[in-house]
Amino acid sequence: MRALALIDGEHYAPVVKAALDELPYDFVAAHLVGGGEKLRGDADYGVALADDLDAALAEYRPELVVDLSDEPVLGPIERFRLASRVLAAGLPYVGSDFRFDPPALEPFSLPSIGIVGTGKRVGKTAITAHAARLYARDRRVVVVAMGRGGPPEPEVASVPPDVDALLELSRSGRHAASDYLETAALAGVETVGCRRCGGGLAGSVAVSNVREGARMAAGLGPDLVVFDGSGAAIPPVATRRRILVVNAQQDPDVVTGYLNGFRHLISDLVILTMAEEGSGWEGLRDRAAELAPRVLGVTLRPAPAASVEGRTVAFFSTAPERAHAGFATHLRDEHGADVVHVSGSLADRAKLGEELRRVEAEVYLVELKAAAIDVVAEAAHERGAEIVLAGSDVLPAAGEDLDAELLRLAEEAAA
Repeated sequence: MRALALIDGEHYAPVVKAALDELPYDFVAAHLVGGGEKLRGDADYGVALADDLDAALAEYRPELVVDLSDEPVLGPIERFRLASRVLAAGLPYVGSDFRFDPPALEPFSLPSIGIVGTGKRVGKTAITAHAARLYARDRRVVVVAMGRGGPPEPEVASVPPDVDALLELSRSGRHAASDYLETAALAGVETVGCRRCGGGLAGSVAVSNVREGARMAAGLGPDLVVFDGSGAAIPPVATRRRILVVNAQQDPDVVTGYLNGFRHLISDLVILTMAEEGSGWEGLRDRAAELAPRVLGVTLRPAPAASVEGRTVAFFSTAPERAHAGFATHLRDEHGADVVHVSGSLADRAKLGEELRRVEAEVYLVELKAAAIDVVAEAAHERGAEIVLAGSDVLPAAGEDLDAELLRLAEEAAA
């Protein structure tokens, strides 16, 4: 295979040259990443030396990049940065005891946008639903949603499921809070449900039926297909545009480092959720902007799918406790609810059961996640309380125009 070597000046040049001759690659060039302790002016590596990595990849067109450097020139942080750049160029990044491959993406002929995340609970599904509603104003939109609890064979939700339908699914042993059901229920667009297992550092999935789901979506005759990722996993489809969703409260070193750098580099827009005023999220915005062409911030607030005005409401979510007061205020001020309880325990069934034993409300307002149906909706049904699903109001940070950016990407995807 044609290979580009990454070398450093802490190695004696004849040692590197001998390694290039011995290793089972056709080295077409080398890029000196730093260091100079053992460099001499007449250093001969037997291949051309490239000053710039990106220029070398374009000029020599290697099939992979082989890292022959070491500490102290390249430590773990620097190596992950380089790995992200190489993977973003579509090439494997190989070292003495590691190999990273870019996710294998199947071609897709229709206008398409992928929406992926840096992990679970970053607000990705809320962004997907918001984008799908926006696009559906003047387009036929289909969403392909990939989840860890999706169906064994791709299936289409053509009609938005109501709570009764979700309860029936749950009682039959199905996961009734899968992402595709949430999107279908709250965005009101046709949604193809898919499943996946496993997620690599760069977002590859071990097993999925998304490729079959993509073909099913294409058969529905859409103007635009939105592919919704799962956690930090990337749908194995080559979408024309890509959006990355990041929780602005996460550690910046994590969400812009490691192979999350790769996720930024392959994205056309980065959306920082939970960008609360006064939280200091702007620092993460600046770091993300070094990797991605456009970065903006939003906040998420609960949006009941039916009126809760003038009624006592218990709201159930997966959000951390620091967000609860803001949720309660939003529900009172914007939706006229009398909020008697806010929970973030949908993913903790034991704690959720304890809360439900002491909560009484006319309306159980619930995000369609985790134990929303099999625990909360069942409890509300037994008590004769109304169950209302909650989506998200996506509120751009001051001076930002999220919808304009989303529409721009849709137009580019269709061009």
